[in-house]
Amino acid sequence: MKIKNHIPNFITLMNLFSGCLSILFFAQGNLKMAGWMIFIAAVFDFFDGFFARILKAYSKIGAELDSLADVVSFGVAPGFIIYQLIIESHGRPSLMLFETDIIPFIAFIVPLFAALRLAKFNVDERQTTSFIGLPSPAAGLLIASLPLVKAQLYDGQSLFYMVVTNTYFYIGIAIVMSLLMVAELPLFAMKFKSFIVKGNEIRYLFILISLILLVTLQFVAIPFIVLTYLFLSLVVFLTDIQS
Repeated sequence: MKIKNHIPNFITLMNLFSGCLSILFFAQGNLKMAGWMIFIAAVFDFFDGFFARILKAYSKIGAELDSLADVVSFGVAPGFIIYQLIIESHGRPSLMLFETDIIPFIAFIVPLFAALRLAKFNVDERQTTSFIGLPSPAAGLLIASLPLVKAQLYDGQSLFYMVVTNTYFYIGIAIVMSLLMVAELPLFAMKFKSFIVKGNEIRYLFILISLILLVTLQFVAIPFIVLTYLFLSLVVFLTDIQS
């Protein structure tokens, strides 16, 4: 086999490695670095598919490996992050079972639904050029941003800070992201076959809006970027129906 055929798989393994490091940083109590490693995993996740298309180095092993890596990086690792955020949150009720508060365990619906979403993706022939349901990297990135948002807003201790560090906010994020991953919701994919504008208008518009949000809001922008992605996908879907 040619060396070029191994390049996408190597990049996918770097995605998985980043997810493992995220879990390691969580275990060490460093949620910010755990979040950062998920962002790095997302970069690798983008480029493994990009290089597979550019090099025409597709393989069944590569597709399965990508899903396995994504379960760890955008399912298991974010699950641990939101688990710890729920533990540290304020306004947390308790629900005891065998002398253990099981409320934080709600966080682990994220890896469960991420695994289900990726399994569905592997057998769904409708998702070759677009997505049905929120991609696990998008859900994972939103959750990965939460410790960074918390740190950014900490000094101000504003009402917004109190809202986004409340137990029910984190539980809501876990549930909503999980359901969106398996929802019958058509979404465009960030898959560039080339960098020319024609045919990539919605992708470049999304990138432009995302950059503006990041510059103005920093980490707080991440949830709004995911909302923008959902909104633009809805526009594309409605436009296709009417055309």
